[in-house]
Amino acid sequence: MVGPEELDHLALALPGTTVEDHHSMDSYRVGGKIFATVPDSGHIRVMAGESEIRAAVATDGATYQPLRWGSRLACVVVDLRRVGADELAPLLAEAWLRKAPARLAREFRARDSDTGDPGGTGDTEGTGGSERSVGPA
Repeated sequence: MVGPEELDHLALALPGTTVEDHHSMDSYRVGGKIFATVPDSGHIRVMAGESEIRAAVATDGATYQPLRWGSRLACVVVDLRRVGADELAPLLAEAWLRKAPARLAREFRARDSDTGDPGGTGDTEGTGGSERSVGPA
């Protein structure tokens, strides 16, 4: 189970991440682009790539549900009561990489390969430069 504080820790460990309002729900962003939203306390919508979404759903259809925007597979809805941080962190990192500015993504990948931290959540020093912010989406 991933609670609200742990969810914040996982997402905000990714460099440059902010939390902003998006239609009355929290959204995690990098470079102003949304990579995940929190529609309620039990779920997160992660804007991962189509192959990652399909793989997660195939692994555990009760924990991971696909969400379509029109005909496009837009994200995977993760049941936070059924997932562990070790499963969620890499999915968040993949979604973050899809939205991060190129320079920041390159730096993250270089750090990731140096540390062997595939989720990028080993930022125990709080050096990710991420923050919670309040303001219009």
